[in-house]
Amino acid sequence: MSGEKARPDTGDLAWFKSSYSAGDGGQCVEVAVRPGWVHVRDSKDTSRPGLTVECSAWTAFVEFAEA
Repeated sequence: MSGEKARPDTGDLAWFKSSYSAGDGGQCVEVAVRPGWVHVRDSKDTSRPGLTVECSAWTAFVEFAEA
């Protein structure tokens, strides 16, 4: 047993772009939320694999980034 949790299926996620996105082609991310998980991907190249983290990890990251 590795201690890793199974990640949910990422099909049919409702992605939304960061509110900080200026729309000028700069660095942007899209986020999709499912119960217990947050999915993050590059909005400029959505074919690349994204990142999936538990909600608690995403909350800690956002709090750190806003500080």
